[in-house]
Amino acid sequence: MSVKSMIKKSILESAMYTQSISLSTLITIIVDMALALIVGLLIYQVYKKYYTGVIYSRSFALTLVGMTVLTCMVTLAISTNIVISLGMVGALSIVRYRTAIKEPLDILYIFWAITTGITIGASMYLLAAIGLLFMLILVMTMNKRQAAAKAYIVVMHLSDADAETKALDELKSFEHKVKSKTVRNGSTELTVQVDADEKHLDFADKIKKIAGVEDLTLIAYDGEYHG
Repeated sequence: MSVKSMIKKSILESAMYTQSISLSTLITIIVDMALALIVGLLIYQVYKKYYTGVIYSRSFALTLVGMTVLTCMVTLAISTNIVISLGMVGALSIVRYRTAIKEPLDILYIFWAITTGITIGASMYLLAAIGLLFMLILVMTMNKRQAAAKAYIVVMHLSDADAETKALDELKSFEHKVKSKTVRNGSTELTVQVDADEKHLDFADKIKKIAGVEDLTLIAYDGEYHG
C-alpha cells in the first residue's frame, strides 16, 4: 500500500469514526479531559505552594496544566487510530524545545504532568490516582526535610586571628564547615556553612559583637551543593 493510499484510508477512518462516535465514547472523552484539567490544576497548586527556587514563574506553572490536558488529548487521539498514532510519534520525535529549565526539580513536575495526562487519557484512573498520591507524599516529604535543617552561608571579615577563634567558638553548637578562607593584608575573609533553623539565627548578632569582627553577612543557602 502506498503512502497516499494510507493517508486516504486514515482520513476515511477518522471521518467514519467522527460520524459513528457513540454517546459512551463522547462521555469518556469529556470525563478524561475534565479529570486531566482538574489534576493539572492540582499539580499547579502543588508547584506554587512548594516552589523553593529563586524566581517563581507563573507561566511555567500554568504550562503544567495545559501540558496535562494536551497530553490527555493526544493519548485519546492515538488510541483510536494506529495510523494517527504512528504519525504523531514521528512528528513529536522531530520537535526540539529550546526553553532552558532553570530548576532541576521543574523536570519532575513536567514528567508528572505528562504521565498524568497519558494515564488519564488511557482511562487508567486508578494508576493516575496512585501516582498522584505518591507524588504528593514525595513533594511534601522533601519540603519538610528541607525546612527542618536549613543551611546558611556566613561571610565574615576579621581583623585578627583571635576574632576568628571566638567566632568559630560561637558556632560550636551548630553543625558547621569552613568553606573558604582568604587572608589579605591585615584582614581575613572567612566563609562558613552553618546548618540551623530560623529560630536560632541570633548567633550572627553574637558574632558581630566580638571585637575584631568588622562585618558579617548571612545568606540563606538551598543546600544544592551541600557536602
